[in-house]
Amino acid sequence: MTVRVVTDSACDLPQSIIDQYGIVVVPLTIRFGDTDFIDREAFGPREFWAKCAASPVLPETAAPSPGQFETAYRNLQAQGATGIVAVTLSSALSATMQSAEIAAKAVAADLAVRIVDSRSVSMGQGIIVRACARAAEAGAGLDEIAAKGKALTGRVHVYGALDTLENLKKGGRIGGAKAMIASALAIKPIIDVREGKVEEGGRQRTRSKALAFLIQKVKEHGNISDLAVLHAECDDIDTFLAQLRTVYSGSIEVGDIGAVIGTHAGRGTIGVAFFDAP
Repeated sequence: MTVRVVTDSACDLPQSIIDQYGIVVVPLTIRFGDTDFIDREAFGPREFWAKCAASPVLPETAAPSPGQFETAYRNLQAQGATGIVAVTLSSALSATMQSAEIAAKAVAADLAVRIVDSRSVSMGQGIIVRACARAAEAGAGLDEIAAKGKALTGRVHVYGALDTLENLKKGGRIGGAKAMIASALAIKPIIDVREGKVEEGGRQRTRSKALAFLIQKVKEHGNISDLAVLHAECDDIDTFLAQLRTVYSGSIEVGDIGAVIGTHAGRGTIGVAFFDAP
């Protein structure tokens, strides 16, 4: 059996990993005003942030259609795939998984597809995708890979430090006065992805304290694996990585936060994703 892995563009995996494992990425749509753009095709992270800076309102994101997933599945079948594992953005945050499921039913007579709800975002989703792709490359079976992906959803953690509240302000999630006060006090919100949802994980008064908080989280979890860093054009990424390496000796994958997650998190966001020990 030849099993291939499909995901969506919220995964924020580096292109090198996507190419290495032959992962197929189904893109979400990014809408600026009345114009739609295909994520990762119309622009990369740098172009996205430039568009955001020039836009008075936040862009909006839209889940892929079932047809986009069906096309991806059938293309892989034509390439020789006999089974597919699709790992999607958390179903609590997007209709992406629903589209993947509808497409799976449409091809069920010809191709076995298993859906894994990552219950995560960005590189949290990404490291689950990578783990499934590695298992597929090693020759694991369809149900074995899907089971592995589902097990990892219970072990993945994502913590992020937002550098600005501007995106939350533009998106109407907080009032302008609150955003102005928070900015004046240099408050840096911490987010924690729990049970598939993005929750508030605390607040720090400075950027340095927010990054120290993330490193402390990595340290507190102890025996972790597959540590990844996600960031949105952060000038201090190298300094942060150096600090992380004082508490984690393994390799660290670094991914750019793309348009899907960046729309809500904002430029300057930096975060960590990893698996707890089983």
